[in-house]
Amino acid sequence: MTHSIKTAGRMLSAMLAFLAFSVSAKADEPASASALSVSGTLPVMYIDTENGSPVVSKEVYLNASYWLDPMGAAGMEPIGNVNEPLPMQIRGRGHSSWKGPKKPYKLKLASKTPLMGMPENKHWALLKPTENTVAGLRLGKLMGMAWTPDFKPVEVVLNGDYIGLYFLTETIRIGENRVNIYEQQDGETDPELIRGGWLVEVDNYRDDCQITIPENDRWALTLRYHSPESLSQAQLKWLTDEFKAINAAIYSADKTSSEWESYIDVESMARYFILQEVMDNPDGFHGSFYLHKDSGDDARWVAGPVWDLVCYNREKTDYTFRMKVHYGFTPHWIGEIIQYAAFCKAVRAVWSVVYPERLNELFGIIDSEVLRLDAAWRNDCKRWNDDPEQTAQLRADRIKNALRRNIGWFDSHLPESPYASVPVSPLGSQTGPVEVYNLQGIRIGVYGSEAEAVSRLGGGTYIMNRRKVRVPDGM
Repeated sequence: MTHSIKTAGRMLSAMLAFLAFSVSAKADEPASASALSVSGTLPVMYIDTENGSPVVSKEVYLNASYWLDPMGAAGMEPIGNVNEPLPMQIRGRGHSSWKGPKKPYKLKLASKTPLMGMPENKHWALLKPTENTVAGLRLGKLMGMAWTPDFKPVEVVLNGDYIGLYFLTETIRIGENRVNIYEQQDGETDPELIRGGWLVEVDNYRDDCQITIPENDRWALTLRYHSPESLSQAQLKWLTDEFKAINAAIYSADKTSSEWESYIDVESMARYFILQEVMDNPDGFHGSFYLHKDSGDDARWVAGPVWDLVCYNREKTDYTFRMKVHYGFTPHWIGEIIQYAAFCKAVRAVWSVVYPERLNELFGIIDSEVLRLDAAWRNDCKRWNDDPEQTAQLRADRIKNALRRNIGWFDSHLPESPYASVPVSPLGSQTGPVEVYNLQGIRIGVYGSEAEAVSRLGGGTYIMNRRKVRVPDGM
């Protein structure tokens, strides 16, 4: 009886929602926008901007109001209603994702509010849904990272226009319910206080609030500071000097050195690395690579939170960061860090905890969270003229199959650093057959001579007959 009442309630809410935004739809709207109703299977967020203004900027917020209809979802209460909406602001967000027809949005509520069972906050995002997001963010929680953003699926009606399925997502920022560390003040000058309370992001887009420093003799490291947002000269100098020192420590020729460990939390970096490899995420050490640092004499930079995860969905044959030649990205730090024995040991320790039982939980989570989106995803495809064959079942199966391949490959290729203390030998010092390995201990092949090996290898450092040899680019 209760189930029937809930079902009837959902259907009635869906019909009312359809009538509400169909009546208000503009006469010149495309038919796909005004002819579709919400699916009735998910909560619905209604947003109306002041004067119905379109959201066209990623920098300037528009005043708006919102209300959330749970559509009968268990344990969820309505927030506001059509007659008494709550104040908020909205703007665009993202880089490449902002260029598509379906836009992602940044929301700023007038007051801290718990939304759909997630802890209270003012700041939220509406992201385009993907099975990669489900897998990646849920994997972050299973991996035991310091904090991973939560999200809930929701259908959205903006200014009377049904704009489809979104993930209402916690944004990355310092706060009690987010990245829970000391928050440094803008413009701080106290030398002791500026050493902690940082949230930064290694990224590949030019933006405000960035510093760029050489990482090595081939590329630079671009770092965006999210908190604090406005730096004093003392803060700017400290951050620049800090990351120059980190680069120097990581790129030390002595891979038995532990200096880099005084800057970076090794276990957090191991967890981050495993997650990127399980996802086979080409942007893992290239874009949306967040780090944070608390206050205190022993505080070190912690890798994470994770964000903006994608999946190659390929037959995995090597570590993802080594695929930069094919993808065209620069994997910051990891190519050096993986040569340190301490890091390899930490990766193996974390892997022993999460594999196989904890990782296997992910497949059930994907099914439970993705398959229930089928009706809303079909509506979304109609709204945005996407491929209707991309069903929830297909999406779930696709990411699960990719993850199984990646997990199996990684378990057979856990990183080792057996050659960390081997000195680099000059080219041309070895004659006869040459057996070549990469620095992760994976055998590349046997060549008739060192000259033949060099002619077939790309630039980089290799192990040739248990000697470390550096091959320059372009040889």
